[in-house]
Order: sequence, then structure tokens, then C-alpha cells
Amino acid sequence: MVSKILSPFARLADRLQRGQNLPRLTWQPRPLRTRRSGITSSDYEGCPEMVYARRGPGGYHSGEMVWTWVAFEEDANQGKDRPVLLVGADGGWLLGLPATSKDHDRDAAQERRAGRYWVDIGSGKWDELGRPSEVRTDRIVRVNPGKVRRAAGRVDSRTFQQVADAVTRHWDD
Repeated sequence: MVSKILSPFARLADRLQRGQNLPRLTWQPRPLRTRRSGITSSDYEGCPEMVYARRGPGGYHSGEMVWTWVAFEEDANQGKDRPVLLVGADGGWLLGLPATSKDHDRDAAQERRAGRYWVDIGSGKWDELGRPSEVRTDRIVRVNPGKVRRAAGRVDSRTFQQVADAVTRHWDD
């Protein structure tokens, strides 16, 4: 029993003696859970303050595209790695809009009926094939800055403002 308690301290002392770096402790936002299901929620409700190039948690800036895991709306326990346009922050969380290279202009009426709205943002480093992208303006996801896989470029201030205006229109309804 005593050896189990002392073992982590012994390993730490050994690392210090050998001159190895100590493990870095980083703050991580606590997972948010819905009251009904207890499932971790990744969506933000409401309209955040959106200012271009504002520095947020983890040193990321609004207007940047990052790759991270995004939960599916239907099941927060499942999701996929995708690009996200950062638009703001909420405490220790980054706030972003999921992006896709799928062109929703062809099915815009169907998307509107389903309550999904998209804005074209052009192409950038976030898509290695250089395909034009769209961001979804009716869904704002929380992103743990410690779980960002990579930063992948940014949109210009004009594009960011068009996106911010669309988000504001949606949430002001």
C-alpha cells in the first residue's frame, strides 16, 4: 500500500535527478453535461461576441480555422475530425462553426427546412485539395483548446464579418 503511494513520488524524484523535464500540467475546461442525458454537450446556445482576430484560450484567434473533433448533433458520443472556424470564446472554451467542402447551395431549400444555414468562406490551407468551403452558421460548437489538432489558416476580416453577420441574424430571430 505504502509503495503504491510513494511510487509516483519516487518516479518524479528519479526524473529530477536525471535532469528530465517535469510533466507539464495544463488546465482543461470541464466537460459540459446536459441535465437530461448526462452526455457531454459540445454546442453553445446563443450569439457570442464575435470580433476578428481576438485572442482566445490556447492562444488561438477568432478567424482562424482549426482541425478538431466535432460531435454529431444526433449523438454527442460520436463525431468526426473536421475544420472549424473560430468565432469567439466562452470561459476556457473556444467557440467555432463547423466547416465542410460540400456545396450546400444546390440543396439550400432542403437545408433551410432542416434549420441549417451555410455561408461560403472560400478556400484555404484547411483543405489540402483547395476546395471551397462553407461554415454552418446556426450551430456553434465548443472546442477544447487542448484538443485542437492543428491550426490551418484563417479567413480574411471581410469574410469573418459576413459569417458573424449571418450568425447574428440566425440568433436574433
